Amino acid sequence: IKLEDIFIFGELGLDGVVKDTPFIFVLILSLKEKYNIKKFLIPKDSVEKISLIPDIEIYAVSNLSEAIEFFNDNSKFKVSNQTYNYPFIQINNQKYFFLNEFELDFSDVKGQEVAIEAALISASGFHNILFEGSPGCGKSMISKRMRYILPPMSLDEILQKAKLDILNQKEPSFKPLRQFISPHSSSSKASILGGNEIGQVALAHGGILFFDELPHFAKTVLEGLREPLEDGYITISRVKNKIKYPTNFLFIAAMNPCPCGNLLSTKNECRCTEYEIQKYKNKLSEPFLDRIDLYVVMNESNFEDEAKFSSKELFKKVIKAFGLQIKRQNKLNGNLNEAEIKKYCILDDEAKNILNTAINNFNLSQRSVNKVLKVSRTIADLNNNEIIKKEDILKALSYRRRD
Repeated sequence: IKLEDIFIFGELGLDGVVKDTPFIFVLILSLKEKYNIKKFLIPKDSVEKISLIPDIEIYAVSNLSEAIEFFNDNSKFKVSNQTYNYPFIQINNQKYFFLNEFELDFSDVKGQEVAIEAALISASGFHNILFEGSPGCGKSMISKRMRYILPPMSLDEILQKAKLDILNQKEPSFKPLRQFISPHSSSSKASILGGNEIGQVALAHGGILFFDELPHFAKTVLEGLREPLEDGYITISRVKNKIKYPTNFLFIAAMNPCPCGNLLSTKNECRCTEYEIQKYKNKLSEPFLDRIDLYVVMNESNFEDEAKFSSKELFKKVIKAFGLQIKRQNKLNGNLNEAEIKKYCILDDEAKNILNTAINNFNLSQRSVNKVLKVSRTIADLNNNEIIKKEDILKALSYRRRD
């Protein structure tokens, strides 16, 4: 191997030892993706991470003397690629990995069947969802458990997640568990959307971005979310250039129905005036709310309610719906574009009539119609319906926001 044929990475110590740094993984993954560069000389300490990247040649050394020796005889420094050992399903010759571990389980949630069903639909197709309800009804409980029932991940998605961990100054995780990013409502616009450093919306790519107490986020932050929610990327303008980050995340939000939180309560009296409630709700603009696919009003939990679902049961349904989506269109329903919606979201005659009636009665925008079609496609997949039927479209419409 000639010097010009290989990329060499490592931190050289004064004692001649070649050390690993977190950004070696990021650099090699980026070079392979963008320029199809495949030959690398790395520190031995980097092998565990780098060997997970498929279709590259890796050579590893411990010190500068070995690095010099490498160019005389490289064969003894070659490292085999690592096999990724997690449970997986295989679709269209592609492996999708998952965990059979549920650190937070839906079996802890009492009642709330409607909200859990909405969470299942959201997770199955990556549809943005908003939970509204009184404090303590289970909004955050359900939101945090959704991470463990999200669709399986390809190896490329797992590597991208590890890359984002490093950019977020965290120890990279190679588990097939999607990230859960939950910024505080007091976070600045730059920290969430990005500025001099990568923002939370970009770090959530491929996983969940959760906004608790949604109306308490700055209006500039909420309006700034419209681009990443709609387009799947965010553009950060800097002095001399623009940087585009992918933002294909599942957006989950939770909010109280009013400032005091008791508007929907049957136990506590609401202390808010009509003006205060309206002012609170007006923090969320129509264009922003139009990007929410599922809107769920939750009732208060009853301690006598039984837990109806476990995460394991829900995840089985997610995997089934995921398999149908990948076989049919090689992407999740929430990511379909307009042309793909026309191709794959086919309705029977009854469903068409119901949708047309809803468009006229509720004055749905084209964006809203597309979201209803994508959600109904996921519901049809969960119901094992090849085309969208009456019950699928009705359920999708039941989760649309009404004034």
